[in-house]
Parts: sequence; C-alpha cells; structure tokens
Amino acid sequence: MHRAVSHLPAGHGRGTPIDSITLAHDERRLRRKLLTGRGGTEVMVDFPTTVTLDHRGGLLLEDGHVVEILAADEPLYAITAQDAAHLVRLAWHIGNRHTPAQLEAERLLIRRDHVLKTMLEGLGASVTLVTEPFFAEHGAYHSHGHADQGHALLAR
Repeated sequence: MHRAVSHLPAGHGRGTPIDSITLAHDERRLRRKLLTGRGGTEVMVDFPTTVTLDHRGGLLLEDGHVVEILAADEPLYAITAQDAAHLVRLAWHIGNRHTPAQLEAERLLIRRDHVLKTMLEGLGASVTLVTEPFFAEHGAYHSHGHADQGHALLAR
C-alpha cells in the first residue's frame, strides 16, 4: 500500500502517473480514506485537513510517484432557462434547498432528484438528463471550521 503525502492540482506536470483513480464529486472531497486505482494501486490518504481533489490532479506518493485523479461521470440534470434572470431565479430555488449545484453561464447541473425536477419544470425550466463529471460549488460554509484558510469567504 502507498501513502499519499500531498495532493496536486490539475496540470501539475509531475510526470506520467503510475495509476488513476476515478471518483464522484463527493468522493473527491476527503481527508482520510483508502483508495484503489484502476490498475489496483492502493493509496492511503490521511491529510491533516479535508481537501478537494482536482479532476486531472493527482496524489503525490511517498516514493515520488503520482496517481492521477479523474472525475467520474454521474447521472445529472442539466437545467436551462428562458433567459439569464430566469436562470438566476432557478439557481436561488436550488440553493434554497441546499442542493449541490454546478453553476455555468448557460445552465445549472444538479444530481437527479425527481422532486426537484418537478419543482424546476413548474418554474418554467427545461430539465434534461445528462451523464458527465460533476463540479458543484462547495458553498461558503461547506467546512466545519469556518475560519480555516480554505473557507470560501476568506479565499480570494
């Protein structure tokens, strides 16, 4: 078993990875976990604080090798609106329900939930089934330590 000593951002340039690990959105946010790569490489992650692993980022191992992190395809709804103001209104309703969402200029992405789909369609949204990687916003108060340096309101 290998031990991760740090996480690397996308585009880190640390050479060819020895393996890759594909993780869903929630799985890419971790502190301590045993992960297994596509090729069978076991990696123990035990960081002092919770981190979010980047798609195409990596885990730097004790021996200097890198294991690449990939974002898994997930079943999602793509939500489009009549115009920008309508999209903002839809985003507000999604946020009001504390639902993780990926915010884009032309659409919103959320995990599939038939209750939310019905609500959004009732608000005039177009809701389409898609399967792709999910990169939801973490929110200002995602971590339990609100004053840590990774806090969204402090990170600028």
